[in-house]
Amino acid sequence: MAVMDAGALAGHDLVLGYQRTTVVHGVSVRLQAGAVTALIGPNGSGKSTVLRSLARLQPVASGRVTVGADDAAPLNAKEFARRVTLLSQSRPHPSGVSVRDVVAFGRHPHRSRFAGLSDADRAAIDHAMSVTGVATMAERSVDQLSGGELQRVWLASCLAQDTGVLLLDEPTNHLDLRYQVETLDLVRDLADHHGTALGVVLHDLNHAATVADRVVLLHQGRVRAVGAPVDVLTPDHLSEVYGLPIRVLVDPETGAVRVEAQGRHHERRR
Repeated sequence: MAVMDAGALAGHDLVLGYQRTTVVHGVSVRLQAGAVTALIGPNGSGKSTVLRSLARLQPVASGRVTVGADDAAPLNAKEFARRVTLLSQSRPHPSGVSVRDVVAFGRHPHRSRFAGLSDADRAAIDHAMSVTGVATMAERSVDQLSGGELQRVWLASCLAQDTGVLLLDEPTNHLDLRYQVETLDLVRDLADHHGTALGVVLHDLNHAATVADRVVLLHQGRVRAVGAPVDVLTPDHLSEVYGLPIRVLVDPETGAVRVEAQGRHHERRR
């Protein structure tokens, strides 16, 4: 059988649902080492459900999820956590613990039972706090943080886990403009300089155009289009899926894509 990149993660013909309702119908997604794959689509299209299935948090009714080589032996939970981590939308809100302690949660898969933090653990924690901009609040209680600050702390915890695959469900949610940009820059740095395979659910189509090497457009639980941003983020695809006129501008020199939704008052604003 074909061998995938060591850091890669793939879902093959996934059928997913809740109780007796199927919400994802035969979706295949493949994340490559050193590349960013963005999952986009309207609310209810199955983006987060697919991401959760890749993280082993959503039962798979049919299909399979593989890490690395297709024919590799199944990984147990701790081995999987050393390879794949997820920043989900729904996270616990710890109380009475410091930012550093929350970031240290990410080192759990690498530690022996009852063992303290090693030098490698501390280095990973410090690095994760530094690149996410939370180092200066390391000793603060998370009870004192804003939603955006806490979002960055949980992202730091994921980075401290130091996995080859990182799954992010709306990582720019609750962040102001500066930290949205810095988070997208960090996502690109992880792919370009560390060879991380990243799967990112995004609602902002311009964020997807900016950060992604590959875009998967979902609609009603099925893949409508997949490919480079310029090939997927087209007026025909987006207008069909989102149900309103959408204009797409492509810079002739850089190839950069910009998406503009056209509401009832669009002409008035021009």
